[in-house]
Amino acid sequence: MILRKSKPKSDLYDKLSARRTWSENSLAGSDEDIEGKFDWKLIGRFGPYVGQYKTATILSCVLVLLYTAFNLANPYLIGVAIDSYISHGDLVGLAWISGVLLIVNVGMWQSQYWQIWSMSWAGQRILYKISADMFEHLQRLSLSFYDHTQIGRVMSRLQSDIDVMESMLSSGLLSMLGSLVALVGIIGTMLALSVRLALLTFTVLPIMVIIAIFWQRYAQRSFRRTRAAISLVNATLQENISGMRVIQSLAREDRNRDEFDELNRYNLDTNLESSQIAALVLPLVEVVAAVATALAVVYGGWLVAHGQLQVGVLVAFTLYINRFFDPIRDLSMLYTQLQRSGVAAERIFQILDVPISIQDRENAYVMPEVVGNVEFKNVVFGYKKEHPVLRGLNLTAQAGQTIAIVGPTGAGKSTIISLLPRFYEVLDGALLIDGHDIREVKQQSLRRQIGIVLQEPFLFTGTIRENIRYGRLDASDAEVEEAAKVVGVHDLIIGMPDGYDTVIRERGRNLSVGQRQLISFARALLADPRILVLDEATASIDTFTEVLVQEGLRRLLYGRTAFVIAHRLSTIKNADKIIVLQKGEIMEQGTHDELLKADGAYASLYAMGFRHTDVKETLPEAV
Repeated sequence: MILRKSKPKSDLYDKLSARRTWSENSLAGSDEDIEGKFDWKLIGRFGPYVGQYKTATILSCVLVLLYTAFNLANPYLIGVAIDSYISHGDLVGLAWISGVLLIVNVGMWQSQYWQIWSMSWAGQRILYKISADMFEHLQRLSLSFYDHTQIGRVMSRLQSDIDVMESMLSSGLLSMLGSLVALVGIIGTMLALSVRLALLTFTVLPIMVIIAIFWQRYAQRSFRRTRAAISLVNATLQENISGMRVIQSLAREDRNRDEFDELNRYNLDTNLESSQIAALVLPLVEVVAAVATALAVVYGGWLVAHGQLQVGVLVAFTLYINRFFDPIRDLSMLYTQLQRSGVAAERIFQILDVPISIQDRENAYVMPEVVGNVEFKNVVFGYKKEHPVLRGLNLTAQAGQTIAIVGPTGAGKSTIISLLPRFYEVLDGALLIDGHDIREVKQQSLRRQIGIVLQEPFLFTGTIRENIRYGRLDASDAEVEEAAKVVGVHDLIIGMPDGYDTVIRERGRNLSVGQRQLISFARALLADPRILVLDEATASIDTFTEVLVQEGLRRLLYGRTAFVIAHRLSTIKNADKIIVLQKGEIMEQGTHDELLKADGAYASLYAMGFRHTDVKETLPEAV
């Protein structure tokens, strides 16, 4: 079979290459960089992980040496049995040497068993630690990472690449060490038995080197493409499953099936190509081993015939030839595995190397319980520095005030509320809470005092009770139910078959949008934040449900500083201050009545949309 330096048949290879507009360190960019070279320094990065289980690792290494010694003793003992006992008819000596062989093989079995067990024990724990470190790191990464990263690519590295690493860490690396030790021992023994036969056998080694060079030329590129294909398949699957409602509503099933079939075909082609490359090495090694054995048997037989070599030595030497190529075969297979694992390790450590752009400063302190005074001082921010979204924003909110933010799409409304919990870092200026620059305090102490309710509520798999308690694990059942009563969702919950123990499916898909939003209100209320952010929080609630929830919402807002983004007049009409934002700058600010009288931008927005969604009655004041 002749390898061709070609790509798989799917034209997705060209599409991927043409689409490489990602930054060098992005996951998409690395997946598409199939020409990259593996950095062998990555192997050293496993050192700290291995060091945590050094006792088991050292024990495994000792057992590998013991197993190798037992294994090397077998052919030598057989040669001794032939020349010293069988040829002389010494049955007692033969029985003795047979007993020694039995003991050696039992020792070989025991050492191999415990070596595999100890290394598997350490390898599985190393994988556990790597997975735990990846999960922890992913939780600490700033939202800017997730803004431009497909979740499917991340999942591919958390699952598929970890699986590839498993066999290497559990047994592969130690097997490679054992094979190298065995190879050195066998070479020494063969030279000791017969220098001439050994040198003749070693003449095939240059052929092995040529095979390795030839194979290496294709292997890494193929394995890198395979990992990239799997990553792309996972990313596409995640996107299609998450967007299934849209796909079905637009009758895109056939088109999406065809697109996925093309992608899946690309994945098939890359895997078949890598399998072809992996399968090529072992048969070539077998052929070379057969040639070496034939040379040794022919020349050794000639030496025996001329009395220059004993039969037992030739038999032992022939057995050592087989053992000589055993570690070479193992190393060939392990090298294939190492190449796959090397690419997987590269992708795993790339996740761990993604910089955490927002970190606590060295002298950061725990933010004390806040009153709720918020001030934006000349804040400049942009998701890209060259394209600022906020341009010198100045905004003040007194404790307990409700600040409504309105404006056209892209004005910077969501950006303002994303800066409050320090999801992103301001480029210039400062954001102060009770006089504390949020960059100077610990992130967790800041975020624990800020509650966020999003337009698309996110509920976790579990019971309703667990979801409401999510932000305050020590809350009692009575407190959970009281929070639900305040926001008006208690009656809806107890009307369900299992009440508060009703299991919520993934993302709350067995609940209506309104029910999910009300539960997220209860969750925010139970956490009792001093600052509350509502990002279009009532946009998904129908007018009837909104009337039910407004009393609870006003209770939720009472006594808290609140920033509200909304398109419904009922949500912002009673705000203490309304901010009209346009192109990252405040155009107007004031109360609802003041802004209407000013007949400016707010009045125009009100005329276009707010008045059509007004609730019939003004809601009662919070108690």
